[in-house]
Amino acid sequence: MSETIDEAKKKSFKEKFKEEFIEYWINVLYLSFYFGVFFTYKRLILAQYEIDYEEYGAALISAFILGKVVSIIGMTKIGRKTSQGHLALLTAYKTFAFTLCIIVFNVLEKFIVGFYKTSTFDGAINNISHELLTYEYPARLLIIFSSFIPYFAIKELSNLIGHKKVIDLFFKGKTTT
Repeated sequence: MSETIDEAKKKSFKEKFKEEFIEYWINVLYLSFYFGVFFTYKRLILAQYEIDYEEYGAALISAFILGKVVSIIGMTKIGRKTSQGHLALLTAYKTFAFTLCIIVFNVLEKFIVGFYKTSTFDGAINNISHELLTYEYPARLLIIFSSFIPYFAIKELSNLIGHKKVIDLFFKGKTTT
């Protein structure tokens, strides 16, 4: 084991990159599935009233963007908070904290888009109110919030008992250890 410090740094960077890359795609796949279910629900409800709704691409784009936002938030102090308390409390904390971060991200995004389109502060504020003060926005937040509950429960459980053991429990059945 005669690795130099530079080789150790490269190895840790590569490992870190690989972990973040895998985590991002897990986020995207999970959110794509979750959003796809709700977009299908919306489509079926609207079809009952003979309204066409074919925006599955929006679910996928939302999953790509939100997957990256979740990854970035996970790198902050909010995402790395550890607790000696109950797993349920840590799951609830992260669910609320990440949902609030998503709200802040959405407000900033709509402000920037509004400012870019109109080049005025009032235009940016109007874009925020037009996009975020609708009935659909709280519904989307509810979907995001509800998708975070099982996500963080499983993630924190795997941090506690180990990723391999959780994967084994889900895909191989009970283990004897």
